[in-house]
Amino acid sequence: MITYLKNENVKDLIKDKKVIIDFYADWCMPCNMLGENLEELIEEDKTINIVKVNVDQHPDLAREYGVMSIPLLCLYNNNKLEKKHVGFMEKEDIIEWLK
Repeated sequence: MITYLKNENVKDLIKDKKVIIDFYADWCMPCNMLGENLEELIEEDKTINIVKVNVDQHPDLAREYGVMSIPLLCLYNNNKLEKKHVGFMEKEDIIEWLK
């Protein structure tokens, strides 16, 4: 499932489950390419949860999470950060990264 952050509290969306937070911007080509790969991944594995955060619309949240470059993926499991990745990844690389 992909959730585009609007007014929700991110902490509520990552609580008690495994979630990828995708920090992106509409003007960022690598972000758009990564987003397409994430959408393909979701179609193949419905258990993956993704929260997409547009850094232009949520600059305070980007600052809070220490976003310095985009795209940035943060993997949370039960509200704990497990790992981060900055930059584009192919779908196969995302699958490996999730293991």
